[in-house]
Amino acid sequence: MTETSFQCNESGKAFNCSSLLRKHQISHLGDKIYKRDVCGKVFHHKQYLAGHQRCHTGEKPYKCNECGKSFSQVSSLTCHRRLHTGVKPYKCNECGKLFGQNSALVIHKTIHTGEKPYKCNECDKAFNQQSNFARHHRIHTGEKPYKCEECDKVFSHKSTLETHRRIHTGEKPYKCKVCDTAFTWHSQLTRHTRIHTVEKTYKCNECGKTFSHKSSLVCHRRVHAREKSYKCTVCDKAFMRNSQLARHTRIHSGEKPYKCHECGKTFHQNSYLLIHKSIHTGEQPYKCEECEKVFSRQSSLETHKVIHTGEKPYKCKVCNKAFACHSYLAKHTRIHSGEKPYKCNECGKTFSHRSYLVCHRRVHSGEKPYKCNECDKSFSRRSSLHCHRRLHSGEKPYKCNECGNTFRHWPSLIYHRRLHTGEKSYKCTVCDKAFVRNSLLARHTRIHTAEKPYKCNECGKVFNQQSHLSRHHRIHTGEKP
Repeated sequence: MTETSFQCNESGKAFNCSSLLRKHQISHLGDKIYKRDVCGKVFHHKQYLAGHQRCHTGEKPYKCNECGKSFSQVSSLTCHRRLHTGVKPYKCNECGKLFGQNSALVIHKTIHTGEKPYKCNECDKAFNQQSNFARHHRIHTGEKPYKCEECDKVFSHKSTLETHRRIHTGEKPYKCKVCDTAFTWHSQLTRHTRIHTVEKTYKCNECGKTFSHKSSLVCHRRVHAREKSYKCTVCDKAFMRNSQLARHTRIHSGEKPYKCHECGKTFHQNSYLLIHKSIHTGEQPYKCEECEKVFSRQSSLETHKVIHTGEKPYKCKVCNKAFACHSYLAKHTRIHSGEKPYKCNECGKTFSHRSYLVCHRRVHSGEKPYKCNECDKSFSRRSSLHCHRRLHSGEKPYKCNECGNTFRHWPSLIYHRRLHTGEKSYKCTVCDKAFVRNSLLARHTRIHTAEKPYKCNECGKVFNQQSHLSRHHRIHTGEKP
């Protein structure tokens, strides 16, 4: 980068060419002679007015040759090109960090100086950038001046609107150079690249766990603090993040703003839409390095990895049962609390997990969106399709460490392990008899209730177990096992 040598006597600011200094010096004169008739905004230079006018006309004459994206100003195109080239010409003298834009470097420097000159009069919060302060102020005013022409959704920030528009256009301008996977946001690409580098730079001081993303560390810390600052006004459920609360409120409102262009299906969350799209594309970009299993979601890969590590950092305070994922613990605690917040509008049945409600709804709709490519058999759940595929492949990925027996399904291994441990977690409340599996307990309780839900269509005889009905049915068919 060229060394700055032209300095302003008024402000002390330095520039690397005299023309920039002359333009800057006009700002001290207060002479703003170029005015826009539409909004009344005034400018020091004619070219600044010309650039501003494009905000009103929507004209974007500067186009990127790499991805086709257009810009209203040539400076914006120049900055954008650095995403493709990777050039970062601006360097911080304090820590050596590089930046694609000078403005980003200026903002970064305030981390070292601690300077926050922009203060909010409402809550006294201070900011290092004018733009951040302006955004923050909209929290107090509730102003959302940016509107989407497609769905009329409004936003407080222009950048959020621009990002939102990609849901409708399907645009994914950020592409991974290693595996060619494309992303809607640059932040998604940054996270994705860590899969290839296996970089985990953020460490928890409490338990030593490391994370690829700072946001993941911030969320993880709340596990130790048990802090849930964001509360739902409908059901009083609390969340660690505001984004989680926003997602949750759609359960009550029924809002599904994310639509699949392939089949027209709508979703509460954009992440669900992205996952759903992989049904149409078959894309599974996330690969386990231990067993080479592939996944359509990074979260599914992270969950899968604990099978190999055996790590279970999340512990239930009631029964001390440990879990590999925090979401598993959250689901488990509902066994103790009896909470079932998800209700079916068709039959009124309630569920402890949203995924159970989604699957249950297909009983009413008859929908089976997951189809096997081998035999065309369809399933109402993705997990059922994955399990079914192993019949064709012969794959049995789950192995017992005690006896070496292998299984197609993870629950089958869990049940099998209890043969070694003797554990019987499911207990009858009538006679105290205990069982290895919940399904066995369900069968057993029919002895006490005298319930016989399985009926023979030939003679009308009823049974308390499906296997008994199947055995009886051979009397009519003459089949010999």
